[in-house]
Amino acid sequence: MDSRDEVSRRDWRDTLRDATDLALLGILTVLAAVPVLTAAAAVGTASAALHDRYGTGGWPTARQILARFGRGVLPGLPVSLLGFAAAGLLALDVAALATGRVPGGAAALAVTAVVGAALAGYAAAVVVEVGATGGAGWRMAARRAARACLDHPTRWAALAGTTGVAAVLAVLVTPVAVPILAGYALAAVHAVARRPVPRAELT
Repeated sequence: MDSRDEVSRRDWRDTLRDATDLALLGILTVLAAVPVLTAAAAVGTASAALHDRYGTGGWPTARQILARFGRGVLPGLPVSLLGFAAAGLLALDVAALATGRVPGGAAALAVTAVVGAALAGYAAAVVVEVGATGGAGWRMAARRAARACLDHPTRWAALAGTTGVAAVLAVLVTPVAVPILAGYALAAVHAVARRPVPRAELT
């Protein structure tokens, strides 16, 4: 059967099923990341599951998910530490500038915000790329994401905007909903990364 026919036959039940799957993905990812040092393994495993979902139309089995998570714990340890350290330093910098404890004013705060958004967009690209490696190849994913961001800055900006919107929503929604939002945010960056590259960037 033509895939276009399958898409046209989707109804509200398929949409509800997808929404439920993404919510469950977010909840499981946050729970697996609670020990902190397993955060990268949890995110990588979730990204790999979304890579399968977008690529084949189906989710991996529970055995595959557990195996990927187990393989990703050790390679993800330095990634988890680096990610939390970078996020913490950036948050401290923004807080110091916003409260006036560090000179620079609005201009320095704006520059810091732009740098933070660019780093968030790059991190989102890395998460998408690591999904293609089964959730554990962080070094390769980092190199591929850097090349992709430099080659396609529009997509990089879109990923930065997507992560920014997700961060704002995480602050606004009730804390109970944050794990659910995590699943939707991961799906959003995958969707943005899979969009066709603008023709102007190909020439």
